[in-house]
Amino acid sequence: MVSTSPPLADALAAGPVVLDGGLSNQLEAAGHDLSDALWSARLLAEDPEAVVQAHLAYYEAGAQVAITASYQATFEGFARRGTGAEQAAVLLARSVELAREAAGRARAGGVAGPLYVAASAGPYGAMLADGSEYRGRYGLSVAALERFHRPRLEVLAAARPDVLALETVPDAEEARALLRAVRGLGVPAYLSYSVAGDRTRAGQPLAEAFAVAAEADEVIAVGVNCCAPDDADRAVRLAARVTGKPVVVYPNSGESWDAAARAWCGSPAFSPDRVGAWAADGARLIGGCCRVGPGAIAELAAGLGR
Repeated sequence: MVSTSPPLADALAAGPVVLDGGLSNQLEAAGHDLSDALWSARLLAEDPEAVVQAHLAYYEAGAQVAITASYQATFEGFARRGTGAEQAAVLLARSVELAREAAGRARAGGVAGPLYVAASAGPYGAMLADGSEYRGRYGLSVAALERFHRPRLEVLAAARPDVLALETVPDAEEARALLRAVRGLGVPAYLSYSVAGDRTRAGQPLAEAFAVAAEADEVIAVGVNCCAPDDADRAVRLAARVTGKPVVVYPNSGESWDAAARAWCGSPAFSPDRVGAWAADGARLIGGCCRVGPGAIAELAAGLGR
């Protein structure tokens, strides 16, 4: 079912729009083991209803945009599990369909207002499942990265999401590849970096990284995700100044991921109280990433008057 909501770009022009929180932690809270290399994408085949229920929890909490379970879904990753290209394409498209199903159930349950679907395309490093998505610098050219991303983006775009979520991008060079890969697909995109301080995870100054998307007509928002809340505070202002576009921001809880131990450590620092300042600085697509659940999204939505 194709969305009948106004275009997301129009909604962003009218004011802040609420993104969901971490899909993986919501699935884990429901008892699902996501230790597999495919992460939440494994459930696209094995338990699609679980994915619908996770999206529904966020829509019911006040999220207006659900990010699909396709972050770690790639042709290469599925192939390693014995899933051929044709079935992999079916599963990629299913990620959009499941979010649409959740939106339909939310409306039927009384959730009002436009509801959107963002089709997630994670970085090359997410497919490797070795923590390199937080480092970048894979040793691949921009052209090689474009060849990796384009087939998956074509399938996701054909499923007609409201926006393509080019998210958790650690490297400005990979951002260049992604922006080349979305050209001509007919679906808008947002670009969101994973950062540390005032630099990308690969070490490039954020001002230079944001500038990559400044002239890309396909991109309706630029910003950061999967980072510390303090880093998000600084990045929102910079993204707005450098690009002149609406800003997307959805940081983690503030805990840090230990890739070797495959566990979270530290204390949460995410607070819905920050969203007013983000909105004042130009943020228009606002939510949470890892370890930010429906409760926090409900508070965030309330703070934005949604």
